[in-house]
Amino acid sequence: MDMIELFKASVPEENSEELIMQYLDTAQSIILAHRFPFGTDRTEVEPQYKGLQLRIAIDLYNKRGAEGEKAHSENGVSRTYESSWVSQQLLDEIVPKAEVL
Repeated sequence: MDMIELFKASVPEENSEELIMQYLDTAQSIILAHRFPFGTDRTEVEPQYKGLQLRIAIDLYNKRGAEGEKAHSENGVSRTYESSWVSQQLLDEIVPKAEVL
């Protein structure tokens, strides 16, 4: 199963492959930026981060329309995002790596 199919299995109401690819690409960029904080020429995430890439993409999808929301209460439902982009718990799974020049 490829990443798009896995996303669709997790979020069955979303069928736009173009939109799904945008979220997957954004998640990939986030992982690479946190994995290699001093920059890299890599364009793909390492295999051990593929699952995390999917989870970050779904996290971003679930927050659409409420980007950057810090607090929200309505009908007994309360939302507070500690990070405007991605949940800190997901970002904490990325181990930074530096390369010797």
